[in-house]
Amino acid sequence: MIVVFDAQCLLCNGWVRFLLRHDQRRVLRFASIQGAHGQALLARAGLKVEGLQTLLLVDGDRILQHTAALLRMCHALGGPWRLAWLAWLIPAPLRDALYRFLARHRYQWFGRSETCLLPPADYAQRFLD
Repeated sequence: MIVVFDAQCLLCNGWVRFLLRHDQRRVLRFASIQGAHGQALLARAGLKVEGLQTLLLVDGDRILQHTAALLRMCHALGGPWRLAWLAWLIPAPLRDALYRFLARHRYQWFGRSETCLLPPADYAQRFLD
């Protein structure tokens, strides 16, 4: 599974660090939207970098966005993180509306870095760019 994220978004970087810390089975790999792999995956999903307000999860042939992507990532972590699947009980339009609201304000509330996240050396092999 490949997580495509905005490497300049501090909220997104925090989420990636969370995933790295809790992905004991090392099933997740990462590509930033600023890199060649990330842009190719976005193009495959029919998305553009400009104005993008979602994380993307590429799971084989499936491409997930918004809360579906987040919930699938939590499920992939295993253990107690699988309980996040209970959020599926909340209708997707409601979950995704909240997600999009947070995504629209992510730079304002959490900040933005002018440089992309550099992965720690022990995790570098899990980043595609």
